[in-house]
Amino acid sequence: MAQRILLVEDEPEIASYLVRGLGYEDYHVEHVATGAAALAAAREHPPDLVILDLGLPDMDGLEVARRLRAGAPIPILMLTARDAVADRVAGLMGGADDYLTKPFAFEELLARVHVQLRRAQARQQHELLRFDGVTVDVAAREVRVGDQRVELTAREFDVLELFMRHPRQVLTREQVYERIWGYDFGADSNVLEVYVRALRQKLEAAGAPRLLQTVRGVGYVLRDER
Repeated sequence: MAQRILLVEDEPEIASYLVRGLGYEDYHVEHVATGAAALAAAREHPPDLVILDLGLPDMDGLEVARRLRAGAPIPILMLTARDAVADRVAGLMGGADDYLTKPFAFEELLARVHVQLRRAQARQQHELLRFDGVTVDVAAREVRVGDQRVELTAREFDVLELFMRHPRQVLTREQVYERIWGYDFGADSNVLEVYVRALRQKLEAAGAPRLLQTVRGVGYVLRDER
């Protein structure tokens, strides 16, 4: 299966050039021109890698990178016309895995794409998230409590994975909604509560202690309060 690349670039000539070149290399490329479209596309069809222009018409590229990386460790190759050291540092600190200044040779971009995808595949093959007897195999999307496998729905897994990536960190309802669903259901919705309740029941039935704790008026946190 072709690896998916999300290209976020508002300059038509550059975008066309990259879509054509990466397509010749057998990548499936989805092109969008704004930050908002990038976030929506990543939620709808999670890419294997994002090529992200720093200068977008609707949103700062660093903010787009931060939001993309909030829910999952998607590799990000940032493109920019800014070549100052401070700009490169800001890009890398803002969530980019690599940084390429314009103009660039396609061969160099392609080499960097290959490197980032290889690294991502290696991480996924070995990435296990563990907390107090609960193990989440990210690549296989499997959850175990001790040696017992716990069957979760796709969305239940996504919610648990988010908390497993941020243990002991209080996540607000709004943060969870944005990272899992991409929008806020509103103050009156109990969608998140339904998923938290289901996760508690399934994990505790397999022998785990109560790990998803309610922080009243704020959200939830993954921690053991025994």
